[in-house]
Amino acid sequence: MHTDLVAALDVGGTKIAGALVDRSGAIHARARRATPTTGDGERVMAAVGAVLDELSGDPGWRRAVGLGIGSAGPVDAERGTVSPVNIPGWRGYPLVEAARRHTGGLPVTLVGDGVALTAAEHWRGAARGREAALCLVVSTGVGGGLVLGGRLYPGPTGNAGHIGHLCVELDGEPCPCGARGCVERLASGPSISRWARAQGWSPDDAGDTGAAAVAAAARAGDPVARAAFRRAARALGAGIAATAALTEIDTAVVGGGVAESGEVLFAPLRRAVAEFATLSFVRGPEVVPAQLGAEAGLVGAAAACWERIG
Repeated sequence: MHTDLVAALDVGGTKIAGALVDRSGAIHARARRATPTTGDGERVMAAVGAVLDELSGDPGWRRAVGLGIGSAGPVDAERGTVSPVNIPGWRGYPLVEAARRHTGGLPVTLVGDGVALTAAEHWRGAARGREAALCLVVSTGVGGGLVLGGRLYPGPTGNAGHIGHLCVELDGEPCPCGARGCVERLASGPSISRWARAQGWSPDDAGDTGAAAVAAAARAGDPVARAAFRRAARALGAGIAATAALTEIDTAVVGGGVAESGEVLFAPLRRAVAEFATLSFVRGPEVVPAQLGAEAGLVGAAAACWERIG
């Protein structure tokens, strides 16, 4: 029915957002909770449950025909489990089954947050109409998803395109995933902030040490803050170029909180992609900002759910 809605969840390392979304991608209700940083998996699930409970109080909930979840990864869509690197309480957590029980049996579709962003941007945003694209989430972590042959390609477990854990620095710092020198370890918001502070950058009187504060300092000309963003951009550029060599993408769409830094990130990122993407068949992938902003995760989770429902 044209009046149907789906519930959508965007689960990340700092927040759990929820919404009711219609077939056009319009959002009809919202809810949000902070992601618990301590405690076991049930504590994180309690925050998810609180978001779902708030949504279920909206009159539109009666029209919900499914639930789409975009989660920080890795996820395992086949098993319905999640093990986000930046949510320590969840390791192999059965999120699909827990969410299904909490909603009284709604069908649940699970994808990684990068795949959710990709679904959203291919449906309504910067990757619309593109045949081959990589979409990135650069936030608390770094995720990604692929459009190949004009269609979303989530892969068998829902993680295809997870650029955050490509190794771009062979002898780099250990990553929580167990490898070294991952894109995420150099380019995520916390990594940008951590590196800047280690190099002597200090926040203003407000005391904000996050990536947004580093970006503001970079715009004001702070040399350490600018270097922190150049470092992140080179890691992202190397990952994009490697993906282009493997898949011949012609577009990289970059979203997430760090992407809101604007040209502080995008100017050095475009230079880095040009530096690393040198072969004739990978030369010149277009780097563009995502268009859907903070709504991308929710819209993408809903898009994945709608595709499954049909």
